[in-house]
Formats: sequence, C-alpha cells, structure tokens
Amino acid sequence: MSRFKASTMDADLHKVFGNPVPELHEAAAGPDASPALARALELRSFLALTEEQVARVRDRVHADMDPDRDMGKLSADKLRFDAQWLEAALDARDGYRAALGELLRTMPPPDQRARPVRTTQLRATATLPPSAAPAPTRAGAARARRT
Repeated sequence: MSRFKASTMDADLHKVFGNPVPELHEAAAGPDASPALARALELRSFLALTEEQVARVRDRVHADMDPDRDMGKLSADKLRFDAQWLEAALDARDGYRAALGELLRTMPPPDQRARPVRTTQLRATATLPPSAAPAPTRAGAARARRT
C-alpha cells in the first residue's frame, strides 16, 4: 500500500510538476524545494483526506441502504446526519479542488526559478545655490513696541 492516498488532482500535479506525487514529496523535502510545490502538496493532502471522508460516508450510506439489510434497522435520523456530513465533506472537497486548481493555473512554470531581485540604491544629492543663506534666528519676528 502506498504511503500517500490518491487524490483526484494527482494527474494535474504530475502534469504541472513533471513527476508522480511520491517523487514530488521527496523533492519538497529537499533544500531547493519551491514554495509553490510545498503549498500544492499541502492542499493536495487536505484534498485527499476530504475525498476519503466523502468515500466513507458514501460507503456507509450504501451499506445502510443495502437491499438485503433489515428494514427495521433503517434510521431516518442517521441518514439525515450522514447527508449533512456528506454535504460538509463535499463542500470542503470542492474548496480544496478549487484552491489547488487556482494555484496550479497561476504559479510560474516550474523551470522558472525565483531569482533574487537586484535593486540599485539611488542616492539623492543636492546642492544649494550660493544665494541661499541661512535666515537669522529672529528673522521676521515682530519687535515689541516701547511706549
């Protein structure tokens, strides 16, 4: 059994990053791992967990609805609870699929590594014209009148 549970977006990850998911996890653990790969694998793990929850609820409902099952053991409350659980799991799954899809669409191509941006520090230099002399400390101050 694989260490990683499959998700419905594994093929997309393989297509974008060029390797199957187990190899992507190995690459993400390396020192040169891109932040986009780490984020994509994080979202993928949430998606895989959520899809597993959806499958568990689905399987439980199918087992409860089995035609050979005793009708006396059928519970409307239990089915309502499973329907709520399933709705929450499906909403979460859809959210993770959307987030991972958006990340894969908007990230830079894997062969384009982020390069540090070089900036030049501009220096402002200014010289005052010779006629600009400092004003006296009391310039413009009104003199008190003597009476």
